[in-house]
Amino acid sequence: MKTATLPPLRVEPKFRRAAEAVLREGESLSGLMEQSLRGEVHRRRMQAEFIARGLAAREDAKRTGVYYTADEVHAELRSMLAEAEAKNNAKAKAKAKA
Repeated sequence: MKTATLPPLRVEPKFRRAAEAVLREGESLSGLMEQSLRGEVHRRRMQAEFIARGLAAREDAKRTGVYYTADEVHAELRSMLAEAEAKNNAKAKAKAKA
């Protein structure tokens, strides 16, 4: 697969120095920029999917007439979180015994 280049990024010298100052051992400025860009692309995709799910849920609620209160949603989320934490704690205990 051929690679492509991105447009050069012009920044103030002070900002470039700040970016260079936070580079990790063996990391290049180009690598940091690519990692940052990949992260932002991922966040924007996730945000777009989240919004799409919300709009679909809204349309489904309009269509079915079934709505949930914030308290109902929060209770369900708390339940999901407690279940995930219990699984995580069980894994940690099993790992500690091993």
